[in-house]
Amino acid sequence: MTYKMIAIDVDGTLLNDGYELTTATKQAVRAAYQAGAEIVLCTGRSPLNALPIMEQLELSGTLITHNGAVTVQSHDRSILQESAFAISEAQRFIEYARERGIHRDMCTTFGMYIESMTEAANYMYGKYMMQPERVEDLLRFEANIVKFTVFGETELLDDVMAVWDHWGSGLAHIRSGDLFIDVMLPGVNKGTALEMLAKSRGVAREHIMAIGNYYNDVDMMTYAGLGVAMANSPEGVKQMADDVTFSNNENGVAAAIVKHLFDL
Repeated sequence: MTYKMIAIDVDGTLLNDGYELTTATKQAVRAAYQAGAEIVLCTGRSPLNALPIMEQLELSGTLITHNGAVTVQSHDRSILQESAFAISEAQRFIEYARERGIHRDMCTTFGMYIESMTEAANYMYGKYMMQPERVEDLLRFEANIVKFTVFGETELLDDVMAVWDHWGSGLAHIRSGDLFIDVMLPGVNKGTALEMLAKSRGVAREHIMAIGNYYNDVDMMTYAGLGVAMANSPEGVKQMADDVTFSNNENGVAAAIVKHLFDL
């Protein structure tokens, strides 16, 4: 099978646990690009801290960011698609987090905003190469946003998910990592964004490989003709994949590309 498009998650997949792009992984991704595959980074990150990863790959490509809410071209930062909503639509999520002292931020396509900063949050933003801007009140923000996120310990967010799962209609929420829950428009995810991009490129799903490691990657993995889970994925994610590669600390992306694109 010839794969014309390879969609790759960033954190926990393309990067190792030290947030590093290894030489082996970089070489394999570049080899896929040189063989004719379009490289699409699919991430919960903003374009601002996803673009440097594409630059590290020394490639020009497409970025599906904010878990599918925004797709941009890396070479000129042009926006191909954007799914935004008014901050007022997230009011109950914001007020819930405020009342319980849960750290929160909101994103426009190229901006991130917070009301306060904790030591843990400051460390987290540093790891992800982000410098959010402080505002007095998120609910008074006038521009439309693409994502609202809460950050906290795993057990705390387990409790939050249990509550929000019973809220019913309105904005959707997804666990994008053990420490994160993202709130976005319903139907917005990496899979729908990948489908829109593929159709605009004239690429059939059977010619797409998608590689990821978490629940927010499942939609793109099941849309693609070949969905590959990392060995460091939760069991539920592995069960939804067509194949399982090595972990992100063992150059799993490189192994998947060599196996499925070059048949080695």
